[in-house]
Amino acid sequence: MSENELREEWHPSINPWLMIVPVMLAIFMFVLDETISNVALTYIAGSMSVSLNESTWVLTSYLIASGIAIPLVSSASKFFGRKNYFIICTIIFTFSSFLCAVSNSMVMIVLSRFLQGLGGGGLLPLGQSIMLESFPPQDRPKSMAIFGIAVIFAPLIGPVLGGWITENWSWPWIYLINIPLGFLCVYLAKNLLQDPPYAKKQKNVKFDYKGMALLSGWLVTLQIVLDKGNDADWFGSTWICWMTAISVVCAIMFFISQSKNKEALIDLSVLKDRTYFFGTLVQVILMGVFLSSAALLPSMLQKLLGYTAYLSGLSMGSRGVGSFIGVALYLTLSKKLGDRRIVMIGLILLGLGSVFFGMINLQINLSTIALPNILYGSGLFMALTPLIPLSCSTTKNENMTNATGLQNLLKNIGGAIGTSVATTMVARYAQVHQNMMTNHLHETNSIFVERVGAMASTFSTMTDAATSHAMAQSQIYSQLVQQSHLWAYIDTFRWFAFAIFLLIPMLVFIKKPKTKSF
Repeated sequence: MSENELREEWHPSINPWLMIVPVMLAIFMFVLDETISNVALTYIAGSMSVSLNESTWVLTSYLIASGIAIPLVSSASKFFGRKNYFIICTIIFTFSSFLCAVSNSMVMIVLSRFLQGLGGGGLLPLGQSIMLESFPPQDRPKSMAIFGIAVIFAPLIGPVLGGWITENWSWPWIYLINIPLGFLCVYLAKNLLQDPPYAKKQKNVKFDYKGMALLSGWLVTLQIVLDKGNDADWFGSTWICWMTAISVVCAIMFFISQSKNKEALIDLSVLKDRTYFFGTLVQVILMGVFLSSAALLPSMLQKLLGYTAYLSGLSMGSRGVGSFIGVALYLTLSKKLGDRRIVMIGLILLGLGSVFFGMINLQINLSTIALPNILYGSGLFMALTPLIPLSCSTTKNENMTNATGLQNLLKNIGGAIGTSVATTMVARYAQVHQNMMTNHLHETNSIFVERVGAMASTFSTMTDAATSHAMAQSQIYSQLVQQSHLWAYIDTFRWFAFAIFLLIPMLVFIKKPKTKSF
């Protein structure tokens, strides 16, 4: 039997449904930590004495580090063996979770989160390839549905769990809960996972040090530009221009080196597959929208409506309800409609959710935002669950680890860019709307004069006329700032809707699986 036939015919001696237990546990921990910190950013920023914008490094450093770690999966799996590397990644993730919990400065928690991302970054592509290869082709859609539940449901419950833990205990516990789960995962992986012959430890494995250096330079400088660009006035700052130039040069040199090097970190030839390319592109944009919306909504509720961490996290709980609805719809409609149409329905639901978020006001409550969150949860599940195996449906088993690694690298970059861009959009749109509204606050505007007079008369019972007039103007200005930030969030969510609806025509370029009818 040839090597390629061996790759296609291998089956584990252990029941695959038992093998995926440690895989699902590890993936659940990794994906959960993408969003569990969102609602705790205000508390982390306060304890570290930094601004809320600076605290977003806690989110993006994790995503960027994950992106750096993902291309290592193929080479490291050959060097250590896939099972051993999976265990190593879990141990690093667990240890760095402890470091995050005991951090006492912003530098320490960002470095700890970076290390956590390096450890956890390999878990998702490793788990995805293990689940795709351990099951026969006819059972892969079922395994990917279970995979989709972890990948989608974990970040949905992350804000709820993070908010409850932060309010009832303290924010370090959002990381400490990973420690017992990490030990359990290592134990189960050691006893249940099996390596196929082509994924066992190999000799004379070559490592692309040049590619790794270029990748690290590209992503680290990209993170700095995205996170500090808005504060430094973007390209009005000389050092931002230099960082951007370094990032672009490193990115170009990285892709050139990967296309020419036979022992490259990533085999870019998989991008020639039309189905894989467009399937990956849709997932990248989806992750950018999903992770940025998961970061924006809790911060909006805390900043504008005074929600606690728990209540802002609870507001995201309806996304979990939506994901269960998505499971029911997927199981009901998948055989009747086919994967591409299911993905299209999911994108439409996601787009409608963003449209509803683009119509919010300051009178909203938890029940008001439940509907768009349910649409987000169900739409994301229905879009991603069939899209993941569909994008790899024309990829051979021998290229699966590389393909899933590259896919997850690009999705992580998309999530980091989406989060930073969305944060910048909110800050910039808030300035635009504030400037527009300020133009109406002058003495020739009769409505403004009447409003100031009414408020001043209320305050006049407590102080003198001059002070009450100043207090009235200050109160109106506070309302103006609040409204300008509200409109900034509204505009950003409307751009989310536009981006999602723009993805629907791309589904035409994704090849239909031969085993299904459309």
